Amino acid sequence: MLIEGYGHGPVVAGESLVGRRGFWANHLLAMCGDGTCAERAVPEWFGGDGADADALAEVLFDPEQWPVFRVLVPDGHSVPGLVVVYRNLGDEFGVDYLPGAPGTGAGLSSGPVPGLSWQELTRVADCPEPPAEGVQDRSGRFLLLLPLLSGEWPDEAVRERIVAALVAVGAPGDSVGRAAGHLLGHLERRALHDSGWGSPLSGG
Repeated sequence: MLIEGYGHGPVVAGESLVGRRGFWANHLLAMCGDGTCAERAVPEWFGGDGADADALAEVLFDPEQWPVFRVLVPDGHSVPGLVVVYRNLGDEFGVDYLPGAPGTGAGLSSGPVPGLSWQELTRVADCPEPPAEGVQDRSGRFLLLLPLLSGEWPDEAVRERIVAALVAVGAPGDSVGRAAGHLLGHLERRALHDSGWGSPLSGG
């Protein structure tokens, strides 16, 4: 797998982890760690339990193997795909979102993508016939990139899409509304609600 700029990083394909219990708790709870909410999100909201989340964390955050999740689009699509890299340096952990070369398994080193508009997020998540190298499921593609949502968005449409995606990946119905509201609240608090904001994917 070619990820430009990660020549010395032990990157490995991570797409097989998306369907495992505890994956979404790890990926989405990372959005909720800013201490700004009264209610603490729990792994059970996202499917599985704390033990499942802990077991997956050992794989996701392994410094010897950095999981990579490719959310790719075919050539000629209106926006590029993205590559999500769990950068597990001992003293510099982070999740990087890089532009993906269309139709390939490669990530580009032009710098991390700081945000996606609602329109771009849904175009990438819902693109027809995504390349086989990456994540295929639309709900999984959407949730992988959800932390990038920025700019302005239609609140009710976003909430409905988050709920539907969480249900599709196994979140329990009795708490999915709370989980969606929690995620949306964190996105709203950190979003750039600025009419002058422009997405890096569209040249803004």
